[in-house]
Amino acid sequence: MELNKYIEHTLLKQNATKEEVKKILDEAIQYNFLGVCVNPCNVKFAKDYLKNTDIKIVTVIGFPLGQSTMESKILETVDAIKNGADEVDMVINGGKLKDGDYDYIVEEISKIKTACQGHILKVILETDLLTQDEIKSACRLCVKGGADFVKTSTGFVKNGVGAKAEDVRLMHEEVHNAGLQVKASGGIRDRETALKMIEAGAVRLGTSSGVKIVEG
Repeated sequence: MELNKYIEHTLLKQNATKEEVKKILDEAIQYNFLGVCVNPCNVKFAKDYLKNTDIKIVTVIGFPLGQSTMESKILETVDAIKNGADEVDMVINGGKLKDGDYDYIVEEISKIKTACQGHILKVILETDLLTQDEIKSACRLCVKGGADFVKTSTGFVKNGVGAKAEDVRLMHEEVHNAGLQVKASGGIRDRETALKMIEAGAVRLGTSSGVKIVEG
């Protein structure tokens, strides 16, 4: 199995330096990863650096809390696409989900999808903070809002597990008939875990351990 073609090589820490970003871009080239996932301020640099490759530039919106206003998330998305993002991973508003304000969530996803201008939109559910029923509800809202992927986690929840195979399986079961796919992210640090996520239904893996995973 070509695990490199599942991996979005990720660097989202708040104090990531230009040299650290450059390092993951060089690794993405060396291992021919499917994509890199960087913070919005690094999108333009990554796009220019990888311009002669087919490596996808992925960035995050409303990250990591999801509690920005809808309008600011939309503006962030427009800016990210202008700077060269190929794909956008937005964080769902978990408070609105818990409140049952489903219309808000669908509207937000739909408007951000429009702002993506045809580019792929993934919605981060933050599964560590959700019940199984809430995960199901969130998946259905993502379908309704027109997202392309559902994604497990930001990796920023204190004491959180991140991606769990049972959650990935549940998400896959909820969305695959509607044509959406699953990205597993958070805590994927070795080949065994990566394979479990793929077996459960993930077609993308967000991880900062891409090199370790492909080298086995």
